[in-house]
Amino acid sequence: MDMEVFARKICAAVEKELGREFRAEVKEVRKNNGILLHGLLISSKGETVVPTIYLERFLEAYESGMPFKEVVNRVLSAYRESSAGRIDMEFFKSFEDVRDRICYRLIGRKGNEELLDGIPYIEFLDLAICFYYSYHGEQLGDGTILIHNSHMEMWETCTAELFGLAKRNTRRLFPWECKGMGEVLQEMADSGEGADVEEPEGTFCGLAMKILTNSRKTHGAACILYPGVLDGVAQEIGSDFFILPSSIHEVILLPVTGNEDHEKLKEMIREVNSTQVAPEEVLSDTLYRYDRADERVVMV
Repeated sequence: MDMEVFARKICAAVEKELGREFRAEVKEVRKNNGILLHGLLISSKGETVVPTIYLERFLEAYESGMPFKEVVNRVLSAYRESSAGRIDMEFFKSFEDVRDRICYRLIGRKGNEELLDGIPYIEFLDLAICFYYSYHGEQLGDGTILIHNSHMEMWETCTAELFGLAKRNTRRLFPWECKGMGEVLQEMADSGEGADVEEPEGTFCGLAMKILTNSRKTHGAACILYPGVLDGVAQEIGSDFFILPSSIHEVILLPVTGNEDHEKLKEMIREVNSTQVAPEEVLSDTLYRYDRADERVVMV
């Protein structure tokens, strides 16, 4: 079934079940890399903040044979569950209340042109440094709110100030870690996440690879922006190194020897991105290199 038709049917069914005081509407939500999701918003009179329920998984269930009534019941269950923990978001209007948890992350500029039109960002090579509020608490749990131009205007701030805050906050809230590929794969195998991994080698052309991410393993590719981190890694390795953008959550570091086949590395990045990484989590198909003499990242 076409999503537009499905969304209209869901809205009508939800409003019928909840009554006249409630209104249901569907809005397209633009995610990373141009991915568009359909978010169902259910609100009652006077509400300013409502949960977003993405319909893609419900349409998939319906097309797999689940009766429409059961789909509606599951949508309503998701709504009631998310509404139970709803809190007052008035604090988000105050810049003083949010400034200590403003962080940055990296996304690719290609494919995100429309998203970037509505958010503050800083260009970094072929990537974009964008900003989000990292929320945490007993009621909130952990999550993020992407900062839009409208938020920046409401707070009467600017991109430079956001970057200054994020530069300080991100490293404090999400400390970096760099481990050998073999160690990471073994941890996955021990935890059951990588049951198929028997003897992780973690090498490419005989060279040991490292994984750079943060303690939460979320938006960890931004660790390449942390002051001093790449220089410290270069000193430990004793050479320049390639940066392979594994996803928005992590990057792979590979020592430079001068014998590497650049095209083979680029081909590997493209293949992994197209077959192993969720479309909304792809960072870039570009191969990067850290030049320790100039202390900067360059595109290869």
